Amino acid sequence: MSVGGPTLGGVSIALPPASPATRERALDVLLGAELEPIVDMVGWSPSPGQYEVASADGHVRFRRVRDGAGDNAGWRYDVESVNGANPLADQDASRFGTLADERQCAHPHRSDNAYPWGFEQFAQLWDHASAPDLCVVHSAAHNWEEAGGHLGEHGSLGVIQARAPFIACGAGIRPLGMIDQSCRLIDFAPTVLRLLGGGDPGCRLPEEDGEPLTEILDGRPCQHVIGLLWDGTNPNVLYDLAGRGEAPNIARLMAAGVTYRYGALASLPTVTLANHTGILTGLHPGHHGILHNAWVDRATGDQVVTNSPATWVSATQWLDPKAEPLPGAVRRLFPGAFTASINEPCDAGADFSTFDRVRRGQDLERPPAPDDLPDATERFVRPSKDYRWSSRADHTAVQQACGLWGGSYLGATWPTPKFTWVNFTLTDAAFHEGGPYSEMAASSVRDTDARLGHILDAVERAGRWDDTAFFLMADHGMQETNPGVRGDWDETLRAKGITVRDEGYGFLYLPEG
Repeated sequence: MSVGGPTLGGVSIALPPASPATRERALDVLLGAELEPIVDMVGWSPSPGQYEVASADGHVRFRRVRDGAGDNAGWRYDVESVNGANPLADQDASRFGTLADERQCAHPHRSDNAYPWGFEQFAQLWDHASAPDLCVVHSAAHNWEEAGGHLGEHGSLGVIQARAPFIACGAGIRPLGMIDQSCRLIDFAPTVLRLLGGGDPGCRLPEEDGEPLTEILDGRPCQHVIGLLWDGTNPNVLYDLAGRGEAPNIARLMAAGVTYRYGALASLPTVTLANHTGILTGLHPGHHGILHNAWVDRATGDQVVTNSPATWVSATQWLDPKAEPLPGAVRRLFPGAFTASINEPCDAGADFSTFDRVRRGQDLERPPAPDDLPDATERFVRPSKDYRWSSRADHTAVQQACGLWGGSYLGATWPTPKFTWVNFTLTDAAFHEGGPYSEMAASSVRDTDARLGHILDAVERAGRWDDTAFFLMADHGMQETNPGVRGDWDETLRAKGITVRDEGYGFLYLPEG
């Protein structure tokens, strides 16, 4: 790069931020009548600490201000101006809080939707050096043609797509039942460290956006934590199936502990790798470094893709140095602790890691052929490629978890993990393909519930049930789309003569010229 060229934070960059004039040209198109059915709102940061969000109905400008000092310091968000309807006015996390309410308004218009933690959600993005020029939040109804026309979708800040299930039970967890509250996915990591530390506030991550959920902790000692991620699971659907006896192991966890009725809210963008990493670091995407499933590295101008089979194993290279995933944090705070990360890209610091074995070229057990695969619904595992692939991957996750908890896996002996993380993928595949209210989605819950049962049995066989806590969540929610509401804003922008790079769907970079 030439000396005296574009810079960001004093460092020369290949892709500088767009000029205000270019941004305004793009906004005129994005907020126009042609794209109104697929665009909920657009956010940007005109200057550090200042943010704007606009929809076709109105515009809000707000500022982030440091509030407090020392350990009690936080952020507040001061609204500077509103023109028309404030796109972030409704941040009610309890909106569409039952399955009946959700299904009655399956594709809520932005005027009827809620956007929990909206100010913070937008602001955190522009703390990253490679944040986009514009962040487009798609409408609840939008059916992504480029993504295969999924009947189920996520990625939006809208409450149904952002809301994930959150269940906790076992050692150190108060048996509160279903509570009319919500939390955030970034609260999980601080909560786990506080739980394992017996309530010690010194058991924390170096940097945290989340806060420990002290209201669910009872102060009892906890020796082991198992975290279970059911990717892409709609909480209202999950809770309903458990209540109707179709997910007995989920029902068992719910009966023994606490369930957040309004779930845990994902960070923007409400997509896979950004929130897997947020769950395990307690940081928003703009702070932990995995900004989206794909984005542009402004320093080089290159595309970064983290959410693909070819790049999952190397995704942690993009972690910000201040981000410390839970496996490593547990080892740091509890010397001698053994940690396991199963089928999870955000695995830094784990003693046993599926993806680390892949990186090293080490063996893993191969799953059986589809016809011989246990806990797999034949109706879907045969015809659906994604259902079949995910079922086989999840089967290997169970093998690894049960082997580690049984003390032996692939001919080696292992200590009992203090922290175990298990990522299940089938639910995401099925909720996407069939939609959240489909029989395919319900079958994926039943299949994954059966696999969960094997892990619970392994903990009981190990004699560790009474000193183990369990957490179950997803990385985002899932909403039914409207197949009649399609289209891509990047095509419309280009047709209007605006050069655009649309990464991860919704992160718009606007090169000049």
